[in-house]
Amino acid sequence: MKHNCPFCNLDAERIIYLDDYCIYFRDVFPISPGHTLIVPRRHIASLFDVNETERNALFSALDIAKREIDQEFQPDNYNIGINDGPAAGQTVPHLHIHLIPRYKGDCDDPRGGVRWIIPDKAKYWDES
Repeated sequence: MKHNCPFCNLDAERIIYLDDYCIYFRDVFPISPGHTLIVPRRHIASLFDVNETERNALFSALDIAKREIDQEFQPDNYNIGINDGPAAGQTVPHLHIHLIPRYKGDCDDPRGGVRWIIPDKAKYWDES
């Protein structure tokens, strides 16, 4: 555990799911209703540093979170994302998977999805 890591020092009442390897909870700055973070319990920065047991637990928790969000919020679809490292936009250096519910009409044109992290490259279908 890192003393200054917000995910290692999360208030217990925020945790929705907990197992031996990971937790999940709602994002404090949600993009949409139900936006959830799935986080390994071990303080580790990158998805590429998890072991097989942790990886399996993270993806199992992702499935469980999705089912709970489906029931509570009834989204139409999802974006799933990981900002892996500072150049990729990671601001908390503890691996976390964003499970972002998407709703029809929540933006004008959702095509391109995560490609919008670099807006000049997002609309590849408009290239001549």
